[in-house]
Amino acid sequence: MRDHPRRGARSRAAALAACTLTAVLVATGATPAYAAADDTEPPTAPGPITVAAIDTTSVELTWAASTDNVGVVRYPVSAQFEDNGLTWSTDTNSIRITGLRPSRTYTFFVSALDAAGNSSPSNPSLRLTMPPGDDQPPGAPGQPVASDVTATAVRLRWAHSVENAALERYEVFRVDAGGALTLVRDVSQYPPVNSATINGLAPNTTYTFVVRARDEVGLLSVLSAPVTVTTLPPPPSCAVRSIVGQWPDVFVARLTITNTGPTAIDGWTMRWRFYAGQQLRSLWGAEVVDRDSSYLRVRNVRHNKLIPPGGTVSVGLVATGTQLPEEIMLNGGLCTVADE
Repeated sequence: MRDHPRRGARSRAAALAACTLTAVLVATGATPAYAAADDTEPPTAPGPITVAAIDTTSVELTWAASTDNVGVVRYPVSAQFEDNGLTWSTDTNSIRITGLRPSRTYTFFVSALDAAGNSSPSNPSLRLTMPPGDDQPPGAPGQPVASDVTATAVRLRWAHSVENAALERYEVFRVDAGGALTLVRDVSQYPPVNSATINGLAPNTTYTFVVRARDEVGLLSVLSAPVTVTTLPPPPSCAVRSIVGQWPDVFVARLTITNTGPTAIDGWTMRWRFYAGQQLRSLWGAEVVDRDSSYLRVRNVRHNKLIPPGGTVSVGLVATGTQLPEEIMLNGGLCTVADE
């Protein structure tokens, strides 16, 4: 049976159109679907990165184009600063990147990707320090506020400095006799933090601290206003006896703390394990200071502030849960369990 003349002409025209479309795709750099599916060969690595233009916050990068057996469709570009990564993409062999920081050092990488998803090796990386664009020092940090004072540590918190570019760190100094400064903490600003705990202090000692800001160019703020704080006396020796009555999901506890040291305790805080899911229904002989996910902290009331040597203080509570008071501490000292 012979083909109908018109039908044969239409078939030849369709085949010719398909060949023409394929030729156009190849000529324009696009990749036919069947070619991409069969492509397992990655592109070559792009050429070394060069800087075409740069200012304090942007850079234009260029590189020699990759080659591929079918065709490169895009170039992933990435930059690394310390532990932070940034990514971009371009379909040409150059890119202009904005929003960078003056004086910051970045490492740039470029690779090539074809339509089948094959990725080339990265080209040689480029380590680049942006031009300085900051000639203004940071403003002074706020005056530190002391909290969580113990015999050997204090926590300081301050208002952030005002900075026109980017802060690098805060420096916390101890002000010694004669006004000399001793650096006691560096507080990195990645991520931003405006507090620090100063450890290794001597009990029952007065200290003065100030804070200074440093930006990424190295410019320094003036010193903050000082804060003066006196650490607590050494933790007292203490023993604790617990009497507990327990029912399903609720308990009543009476804690009797004895000062087993040779000196009187004038004002106290007490802490014991108390989980986040528990609820405090009632408390007597003390008042709540704060609580977190693991501990409850209370302090004396007016009538039981003083505990003489050998003296006792009692605290009672009603709470939910099955976690009974344990790891009981008085003014930072862990109490031993008293003999029954």
